[in-house]
Amino acid sequence: MTAPRVVVTGIGALTPLGNDAASSWTALVAGKSGAGPVTAFDASPYLTKFACEVKDFDPEQWIERRVARRMDRYAQLAVAAGRMAVEDAGLDISANPTRVGVSLASGIGGIRSFQEGYGTLLTRGPERMNPLTIPTILPNMGAGWLSIELGARGPALSECTACAASTMSIGVALDTMRAGRCDVMLAGGAEAAVTELALGGFAATRAISRRNDDPEGASRPFDATRDGFVVGEGAAVMVLETEQHAQARGARVLAELAGYGASADAHHMTEPEPSGAGQSAAILSALEDSGATPADVDYVNAHATSTPVGDAAETTAIKIALGDRAFQIPVSSTKGATGHCFGAAGSIEAVFCVQALADQVVPPTINYHHPDPACDLDIVPNE
Repeated sequence: MTAPRVVVTGIGALTPLGNDAASSWTALVAGKSGAGPVTAFDASPYLTKFACEVKDFDPEQWIERRVARRMDRYAQLAVAAGRMAVEDAGLDISANPTRVGVSLASGIGGIRSFQEGYGTLLTRGPERMNPLTIPTILPNMGAGWLSIELGARGPALSECTACAASTMSIGVALDTMRAGRCDVMLAGGAEAAVTELALGGFAATRAISRRNDDPEGASRPFDATRDGFVVGEGAAVMVLETEQHAQARGARVLAELAGYGASADAHHMTEPEPSGAGQSAAILSALEDSGATPADVDYVNAHATSTPVGDAAETTAIKIALGDRAFQIPVSSTKGATGHCFGAAGSIEAVFCVQALADQVVPPTINYHHPDPACDLDIVPNE
């Protein structure tokens, strides 16, 4: 049986740049930054005092109050982005709910709920703990709540693979549809890790920037002066449909999801293998899966988080995978604007790629001012 083609028919997002996909894209193309002093808690004692937060998010705009109170913030963001995507697609899930699945990732899950639960345990004792502590912590509850709230009764899947999680969730959704298990998948990711535990923990690893005097200029992917990523939060969901299903209901098609690749470099807990072999294998696998060649690639949205080791290793991987063509392709990292949204990063960037195709605009890498010989690709600088 020939695998069906899979298309994107709706997008939804909440990012540090805006509370929907359209406003996020407008701010991104305008070269705005989503970074600023932390507002979720008092960060004055911390080595890094800024982050890329989703601003003015009101979960009750998307979720009934009683239900919203049972969710961690990351799950609230997931449900809101999912509702936006379904509305954008004009999709009626109730028409055939068992053929609509969810593939919603999170790298960390309910870290704020974990903090609050442990805080209660220490200060008030185990008898005073919230009975929903464990369900709100679980990294699959974003997928669970999206399924419950939207009535999607197909598979409810959740990748939990750190920074790759929501990219993998989109790929897993593609595989699920190709296997014939669903006609529609809501695919993406959500993260809400602007918390005391996360900010302190990342600072302890020396992985995040400490440019407290310049939060908006702190995330500078590929730049020679980069000194670490900026903690971000957000969510993004895409409605994926088989081409046949989309055509049957007269859906607007935004893009095709043509291929997917995954690999492991089997190297280190946090650092990429410097030769680029692992990352390039994933790129080559995606090209093979889609039937494309490097000549077909016109833009690369890089992971590039703004760490010295990571950005250089990714540059090497892109050059291995795409050969001489790598130097002819515009490359940007939108994390200069959004910070690093961890488990939501790949889905947010996938939505940006759909918007880039729609508008035929390549988004910028903001804060790129000092070229690094180790990152010698055609970086799109600042605009």
